[in-house]
Amino acid sequence: MESRILIIHPGALGDVLQAVPALRGLRAEAPGGRLVFAGQPRLGRLLVALGVADEARAFDGLGLEALFTDEPALPALAAFLGGFTRVVSWFGSREPTYVARLGALVADPIVARPVPDDDTPVWRHLIATVPATALAEREAVAPIGPAARPPASGALMIHAGSGGTWKQWPAERFAEAIAAVAARHALPVVVHEGPADRAAVEALLARLDGPVERLVEPELPALAAALSLARAYLGGDSGVSHLAAAMGAPSVILFPPAHLPRWTPWSPTARPIAMTGGADEMTGVVRELERALSSAWR
Repeated sequence: MESRILIIHPGALGDVLQAVPALRGLRAEAPGGRLVFAGQPRLGRLLVALGVADEARAFDGLGLEALFTDEPALPALAAFLGGFTRVVSWFGSREPTYVARLGALVADPIVARPVPDDDTPVWRHLIATVPATALAEREAVAPIGPAARPPASGALMIHAGSGGTWKQWPAERFAEAIAAVAARHALPVVVHEGPADRAAVEALLARLDGPVERLVEPELPALAAALSLARAYLGGDSGVSHLAAAMGAPSVILFPPAHLPRWTPWSPTARPIAMTGGADEMTGVVRELERALSSAWR
């Protein structure tokens, strides 16, 4: 029987990208098998496009809500789940009814929290929930995108938005860092704007003097491709920053200090920096961007 592994993870972009090392480990453990990702449809399509998953299913269409009650599981759901040799659910771990009923329907269930209770990095926590630790650890250092870029090509990619204003680096600090780098390097500056980023982007553009390209709401595979070609990336605590790091872009990422230990990216092309607002913060950001642009990370 062909190995078929179902991953249930309805989290957001950054949460899902933190699972990439564990997904790689699971695939390596069962060569020739198929890995099916059930989550947000756009994230499933991204993982398939990047070769991390073989197939995507919409989380909302699975009918898993039936497993939170004592009602009989729908035959279609039971047949679907029973078709997998392993089911990994990073969802529902705090609900005993769900855990028990899923376990009754699948041969090899794993149900675990998507994030740890402590400051363990999320990606390491997810690795520890599956029986593929050694393989995943070995793969964790390899970005999804190209490992090398011509040093004279590519843009400085910027993402100024975030999931909450409390996580955003101030627009004036972004502008200061961009100006410092642009004064030393002749390279295009591209500002990405997602669906919830307009205010942050407008605040940044109002503070920039040089020419800027605005990349507005591309599909995730297109954004991933653009990030894979970036000469360097600067952003805050967001899913886009995790995507930049995963694609191998030399990335300087600003995190609120309390978030940094848990949400630090797994890719070695990322340089996470604590967003303290201190006098030396800008010096550190510009220094790391200069290192990225000089190919010192690659």
